[in-house]
Amino acid sequence: MAGHSHAANVARRKNSVDAKRAKIFSKCAKAIISAVKQGGPDPDQNLKLRYAIEKAKGDNMPKDNIQRAIKSASGDKGGEMEELIYEGYAPGGVAVMVTALTDNRARTASDLKHIFDKRGGNMGSPGSVGFLFQFRSVFVVETGERDEDELTELALEVGCDDVQVADGAATFFADPTEFLAVKDGLEAAGLAFISAEIGYVPENDVEVQDKGDAKKILALVDALEDNDDVQNVYANFSIDDEWIDELTR
Repeated sequence: MAGHSHAANVARRKNSVDAKRAKIFSKCAKAIISAVKQGGPDPDQNLKLRYAIEKAKGDNMPKDNIQRAIKSASGDKGGEMEELIYEGYAPGGVAVMVTALTDNRARTASDLKHIFDKRGGNMGSPGSVGFLFQFRSVFVVETGERDEDELTELALEVGCDDVQVADGAATFFADPTEFLAVKDGLEAAGLAFISAEIGYVPENDVEVQDKGDAKKILALVDALEDNDDVQNVYANFSIDDEWIDELTR
């Protein structure tokens, strides 16, 4: 598992949260509303809603906003949302997975293809890169005073099958069906979360050797994340931290 790069990518996203907070909250609300429409407003009876709420909490969405989204779902007259996955390549042979929630798949596909093409990538067919990723529960936490041995022991206790520690952060990996149980265990251990999600984790990373490619990759990911229909973007790149600091300033 590429724990270091995952933590680094999460940190990069978190650094830009303030500038994009309204858009992030809008996407969280969209996911919550869709989940309510599919399975009702009770998170104890609607697992998809529970996941959407946990994701919103991880993005620091206020509780009032979450409750407002749940309440508004019953009165929302918009069309049904489709959950879709798009696959493609960024410059440098980097594989990209995009999850989207849309009421118009033709519009979304056209918009994402334009983003890929404009920034030196290309959108692939279903299955073109999916085999390079695993669908996992992923938790990034602050290590605090715990060392790697303690975190490894904790991972086994709460039901994780892997943990990677780097730069003051630990990334725990588990089966997607264990998300809630593992999250509860890590919370009970007093760990401070940086992120908690179910998503696609690359089996191996592509180390980007060219700074020009690195700039294009980051620009592509940012443009995809900025699209209103896109929920999450996953990619299997590893970029030197100094380059990321320079290119995202």
